[in-house]
Amino acid sequence: MSVTTKTGDGGKTSLYTGERVDKGSLRVETYGTIDEVGSALAMARAFSARPEIQEQIYVLQKELTLLMADFASLGSSPRITEEHIRSIEQRIDDAEATLPPIKVFLVPGDTKAGAMLDLARATARRAERCACRLAAEEEVADTDRRFLNRISDYCFLLMRLEER
Repeated sequence: MSVTTKTGDGGKTSLYTGERVDKGSLRVETYGTIDEVGSALAMARAFSARPEIQEQIYVLQKELTLLMADFASLGSSPRITEEHIRSIEQRIDDAEATLPPIKVFLVPGDTKAGAMLDLARATARRAERCACRLAAEEEVADTDRRFLNRISDYCFLLMRLEER
């Protein structure tokens, strides 16, 4: 099967659950923005010289595929569960426990991986804003919104770990 299907030439795309929607829809914008987070994370993982950071990024990348599938689906149970939220919150707690308190504004970019993690953080915040607008119009799973909210915090902490 070819990557080029031509089914999107008219400005529509298929959701994971089969429905056809406008490519400019807020739902497509939301999961597309989450996809951008994943691309920034891929770059961060490729640039990181720290295997423990690479592994944490990889786990988050795998979780993002579930989150995108949720936003690309209608009428199905969310793939992001309370367990995913507990897990990312534990990773956030673990990272914070190893870092000193912040006393000044940080300027990321000491490493390429750190810069890409900061881009992932900022893009995750944009994805969350899209998801909030979408939730005002359509049903969005609470677990998806909460998990998306944690991603920017986690990326910020991964950046700090990478650049310390």
